[in-house]
Amino acid sequence: MDLVWPVFLLLGIEQVSVVPGATAFNPLVFDYYPWSHSLLMACFWALCAAVAARWRGMSNRIAIVIAAVVISHWILDWISHIPDLPLWPGHSPLLGVGLWNSVSATFSVEGAIFIIEIAMYVRSSRAVDRIGSIGFWAFVLVCAALWLSSPWSSPPPSAQALAWFSLGGWLLVAWAGWSDLHRIVFAEVRRSTSPYTRERGRGEN
Repeated sequence: MDLVWPVFLLLGIEQVSVVPGATAFNPLVFDYYPWSHSLLMACFWALCAAVAARWRGMSNRIAIVIAAVVISHWILDWISHIPDLPLWPGHSPLLGVGLWNSVSATFSVEGAIFIIEIAMYVRSSRAVDRIGSIGFWAFVLVCAALWLSSPWSSPPPSAQALAWFSLGGWLLVAWAGWSDLHRIVFAEVRRSTSPYTRERGRGEN
């Protein structure tokens, strides 16, 4: 959702204003963004991601997990944003708990989620080389630095400048994917070393 949002901003389909002090955590007022961030469109983007995963040969289970992750973005935004998240494009109620009104609450809640996600990933995979290790932890540090600096960073000079900067999110996705290709999931290790898998492999050969 945050990947298509700057594209829609640059095309004039959606709108955002830079208003210092809009919330304690960042200076953005999301005036109009139903095509990237409404709940209905979150479900649509989740479906697109699941279809792309299946097209790439991934299992139904993985496709469902990917779809759930996309939808979780809207849920996490609902917790953080002030009431500006629409349910659907058009005349819709605007929702948001407003966690961003408190810097300390934002750091506590979002920080806990960030740490838990990293721990889950590290516990379920291991690096096979330095890219999978150093590349991954460098990615984590860059993401953490960008997040931690948000309340004290200078406001972007314009909405268009913000959109161009936000397109850098595509580079973060590429970086994450690059480091992930150099890690192996523990479940894959167990399958490759199990007696059943070795026996079946000899039979297939």
